[in-house]
Parts: sequence; C-alpha cells; structure tokens
Amino acid sequence: MRVFENLEEYAAVVGEEIGTSDWVEIDQEQVNLFADATGDHQWIHLDGERTQKELGMGTIAHGFLTLSLLPVLMGQISGVKSVTRGINYGSNKTRFVSMVPVGSKVRGRATLKAAEPKAGGMLFTSEVTVEIDGSEMPALVSENLTLLFQ
Repeated sequence: MRVFENLEEYAAVVGEEIGTSDWVEIDQEQVNLFADATGDHQWIHLDGERTQKELGMGTIAHGFLTLSLLPVLMGQISGVKSVTRGINYGSNKTRFVSMVPVGSKVRGRATLKAAEPKAGGMLFTSEVTVEIDGSEMPALVSENLTLLFQ
C-alpha cells in the first residue's frame, strides 16, 4: 500500500499510477449474497448447471458486484494519513469489459487522474482497472470520484 501524509502530497502525484491491490477471489457464496441483496437472480450468476449447458462455462459474477469491490481494492492500494473521512462521490464513466467467472481472482490497479478542491475537502478522480488473474482483458474500467477531508 502506498501511504501519503496529507492530501497535498497525494494530489502531487496526479498522472501517476498509484499501485495495485491484492488479489481477491470471487466465490459463489458472495455472488449468491449479492443476488439476494440486489434482487438480481439472473441464472447466469446462480445456476452452474444451466450456464455450463447453455454457455459452456460456470456462473459469472454480477458486473455491479465487481464494481462494489472498488472500496476494498482501493483501500489496499493507497491511504492518506491525515484523512478524517472520505465519501464515494460517484463515477464519470464505468465500462464492464469482460465477464468474471466465479472462482476468479481480481485486483485493482489505480491511476490518479485529477485533484481539485471541493466543499472544504479535495475531490480526487482515479481511473481504476479491475484485472482478472490470467486474463489479458480487464473485468472493468471505471473513472471514480472520491471526496476526502482532513
């Protein structure tokens, strides 16, 4: 994990790749719980026999499940010691590039794109790519906004 002393030090690395997270495995139990939490019970996420029969593969994780991992992945990539609170401010653009088979490992790779003062804090824009272990194509690419205060 890359650790910065304060927001100014973090903002000074705009344009740089910040780092990568650890690999995180997505298992079927996590997919099932996400389906229950969101009401998205589409068979491609839950029915391994059917996905094998019809698609020739196992179940796949929800795209939004993969996206929902960004806070944990980003928390492994960097931190700012002086931060008292942070707010997920949204995203400018998110693209789901590849399916994530259940049982896959994913990790985040982040580049800091911009930093600007906002609402008494600093708004950071990061491009985050979620990579799939063993795949050349990423699961998703998202430009995320985080508002940090110190």
